[in-house]
Amino acid sequence: MITAGSRYVALGSSFAAGPGIKPIVDKAAGRSGRNYPQLVAEALGLELTDVTYSGATTAHILRERQDEAPPQIDAVGPDTALVTITAGGNDLEYIGTFIRGSMMNTLAKPATLLGRRVANRIRARVSYLKEPGEYAAVAASLTEIVNTVRERAPRSRVVLVDYLTVVGPGTRARLDVPLNEEQLPSIVMMADGLAGAFATAAEATGADLVEASAAGRSHAVGSAEPWTTGFRFGPGRGVPYHPTAAGMAAVADLVVARLR
Repeated sequence: MITAGSRYVALGSSFAAGPGIKPIVDKAAGRSGRNYPQLVAEALGLELTDVTYSGATTAHILRERQDEAPPQIDAVGPDTALVTITAGGNDLEYIGTFIRGSMMNTLAKPATLLGRRVANRIRARVSYLKEPGEYAAVAASLTEIVNTVRERAPRSRVVLVDYLTVVGPGTRARLDVPLNEEQLPSIVMMADGLAGAFATAAEATGADLVEASAAGRSHAVGSAEPWTTGFRFGPGRGVPYHPTAAGMAAVADLVVARLR
């Protein structure tokens, strides 16, 4: 159990930052004041340093600046008692691929020359299949993050929190998401590969693992109570394929339960 008043550092990408969930406390980072790190800190009475940043890769956590932000790992110090990590999806372009494919199919529907041209440009940038080595690289990067955290904060508890499921068993191609029956399974494969990378890193390091992916399978897009958003094309429609406020609350509950 992490004692109240302890320092908690949250590392990660948009699935931790919470873009689209009000209130947004850092516009550049797409960071919500009601993301799961904030909710965990409130529940346990922790002193939170939240450096999660939408679009972050594992390299942004370990060594690269993102916009004006320094590498996220810099926030971890000897007094850090808890660190959560949600990253790796952007290394694979997981959600980016999903969004580009959905946009391509949506734009291709109108029988217009402009629609076909735009769709063809997007199609050239969409790669649904990933090589096994790409998932292994994410697992290795997550392992490096955990090990680096422990070097900086030897007494810290490290929790790997994987990605909420976006496409579940009940998500219907063409109806719930604008991908066809051939495309949708590839997104599921990417999600499974990402979850596997988290499991591999947890096993290699002994870090705690919170499997938001498993908990969210029955709350995917198209379910009665989705924990992630669907695809809405156009400005002002929110952030596609990302956690909702309910999803963030669910992930926070999972983390708190793991820590107690």
